[in-house]
Amino acid sequence: MPTVFRRVDRYLEVSEEVLAALSEGRGVVALESTVIAHGMPYPRNLETALAVEEVVRRGGAVPATVAVIGGRARVGCGPEDIETLARLGPAVPKASVRDLPVLFAREVTGATTVAATGTIAARAGVRVFVTGGIGGVHRGWGDTLDISADLTVLGRVSLAVVCSGAKAVLDIPATLERLETLGVTVVGLGTGRFPGFWVRETPHPVDLTVSTPEEAAAVAAARFASGLPGAVLVAVPVPAADELAREELDRALDRALAAAEAEGVRGKALTPFLLQAVEKATGGRSLQANAALLRNNAAVGARLALALAEGRAGPVSPA
Repeated sequence: MPTVFRRVDRYLEVSEEVLAALSEGRGVVALESTVIAHGMPYPRNLETALAVEEVVRRGGAVPATVAVIGGRARVGCGPEDIETLARLGPAVPKASVRDLPVLFAREVTGATTVAATGTIAARAGVRVFVTGGIGGVHRGWGDTLDISADLTVLGRVSLAVVCSGAKAVLDIPATLERLETLGVTVVGLGTGRFPGFWVRETPHPVDLTVSTPEEAAAVAAARFASGLPGAVLVAVPVPAADELAREELDRALDRALAAAEAEGVRGKALTPFLLQAVEKATGGRSLQANAALLRNNAAVGARLALALAEGRAGPVSPA
C-alpha cells in the first residue's frame, strides 16, 4: 500500500504513520537521505536504507526518512521514495539548507544533508535524528573557509543527533572547536574520545561520557526542557569488528586528498569524492564500516527516542 502523507504547510508533508506516532507520544527517529543518493552505490544504498529503517522498527520506534520529493519536504518517506532516491543516486541533487528554497520553487526532488534533514525534522516535531557522520570543518579551511552548514544547524535546532563523529576526511580538532563555539553538547556513548567515523576514536575528548542511550536521553531532555537552543550530539563508535586500521585509513586519506586537489574538487562535491576514493583504496571495507555504523547508530537512536518519549531518560552518573 502506498505511503499516505498529510500536508502540514505549503512545503512540508509528513507521513500519517509519523504523525500518529508523534501525537501518541511514541518514539520517532529521523534519517537523512544524502547517504542513500550520494553515500553508497545501488543497490547497496537501497539495502542499507531499508535495513536501517528496520533496525529502528525492531527497536520499537518509527523511522522517518527525510527528503525533498517533488518540491516538498517529506518526513517519513515511503519505500517507493527510498527506491527512487537509491536508483537515481548522484543524479539527485544534494540539498543543504540553502538549497531547499530552490528545490521548493522548482518542484524537484533532492536528497537532504544533515543540515537540511535536521532542520526539516525539527520543524515536524521530531526530536531524535540518526546519521553516519556529520559534516564539519574541512582540512585547509583557513584558506577555503569550507565549513559545513551541518555545524550551524546543530547550533540552533533542538535535536538529539546520533552519529559516529564527523567524517574522517575533515579537520576533527577544528570541528570540535566549532561545535563548542556553537554551544553543542558532545556526549560519548561508552567512550571518552570523539569517534573518527571509520575508526573508533580520535585523540580528542568529548564533553561527557555516558554508558547507555537512556543516559544520553537525560542530557537531551534537560537541554530541551531548559529552552536552550541547539543539539546534543551523541557520538557512538563504529562497531569494533568493522573498524578500519588507522594507518591504512591515513594513507588512503592522504592519497584521496591529493587527488582532490589535483582535480580541483571542492565544495559539496568534495566529501562524496573522498568517500569514494577511500572506498576504492580499502577494497570496499570503508563502505562495509559505513553500513555497520549506520545500523548500530539506528539501534541507539531507537532506544534514545523511546526513552525520551516514555520519560525513561537517565539518570546520568555524577562526574
